[in-house]
Amino acid sequence: MFHVKKNDTVKILAGKDKGKSGKVLKIYPDRNRVIVQGVNFVTKHARKRKQEEQGGIIQREATVDISNLAVVCKGCAQAARIGIDVLKDGSRVRYCKKCKEVL
Repeated sequence: MFHVKKNDTVKILAGKDKGKSGKVLKIYPDRNRVIVQGVNFVTKHARKRKQEEQGGIIQREATVDISNLAVVCKGCAQAARIGIDVLKDGSRVRYCKKCKEVL
């Protein structure tokens, strides 16, 4: 189980986009990588495949390593470490280690 899930707001801790934040769009668990909205743009040269499709140089988000992310807590409003607690009914919940709020 990762500390990051889809639709979490995360902050980038390392790399060229250090300090930026965005929403997690997709997770690749086999590669330990994540796509974050508005972060880590790369240029891709795309060929025109259909008559109505546009070709050219396209900017799109590339994956970021999951170790370079921290979840932004809604309670503290800043990047925080995440803990996992097991409830009495057996379900697992994530919580902020600073303010103890359940995410």
